[in-house]
Amino acid sequence: QVHLVESGGGLVQAGGSLRLSCAASESIRSINTMGWYRQAPGNERETVARITNIGTTTYADSVKGRFTISRDNAQNMVYLQMNSLKPEDTAVYYCRAELELQSYWGQGTQVTVSS
Repeated sequence: QVHLVESGGGLVQAGGSLRLSCAASESIRSINTMGWYRQAPGNERETVARITNIGTTTYADSVKGRFTISRDNAQNMVYLQMNSLKPEDTAVYYCRAELELQSYWGQGTQVTVSS
């Protein structure tokens, strides 16, 4: 079982930046895809960004050009750099490890963007 812990959330003004981190309890080198998801109150959880173990990335249209996902397999870390934040980015952000037959989620970190 992979244990994931997110950090880096907080309160920021619109236009500001935050960097989220996701620490894995074991090597992520063999985990094909790591991802960041978010859920705002009253909304379903949605994909924000995903990265494969060869560095292929995908982004939600709403964050393209503003967010960057990266992974450090040597440190078992995944990051989400968020720039030009908007109030609509306010949500709980979750890290996910996507294995072939199952996936694991972190507990989430709150991001609040004030206008």
